[in-house]
Amino acid sequence: MDNTLCKIRDIYRAIAEFENRFIKMYDLSLNEGMLLCTLLDSGQLTSSEIAEALGLSASNASKVIRSVEDKGLITRLIGKKDKRQMNFMLTPEGKKLITQIKEATFHLPELLAKAVQ
Repeated sequence: MDNTLCKIRDIYRAIAEFENRFIKMYDLSLNEGMLLCTLLDSGQLTSSEIAEALGLSASNASKVIRSVEDKGLITRLIGKKDKRQMNFMLTPEGKKLITQIKEATFHLPELLAKAVQ
């Protein structure tokens, strides 16, 4: 067996290291940050669209949505055509934070730096 599994382990550890620094800087997990980035690009999305965009289960997406909503970074909108439909969009605070994050320069662990080039 080649060392693919060991390389994946190293990548996973590098992502975890990056996420720990990201949490300390912005009080957001990577999934929360990716949700903000997705909404910045899309305007507004349903929870199922968010789950698909982030590659999360509906249950995990719901937890991420709730957490970011509790931080005041996104808001719920009732669907115009279907009042049962909930859409989510950035609040002004959420837009400000994700813009700040996108403009920031990050020190990536070496393994991740190679992967994102």
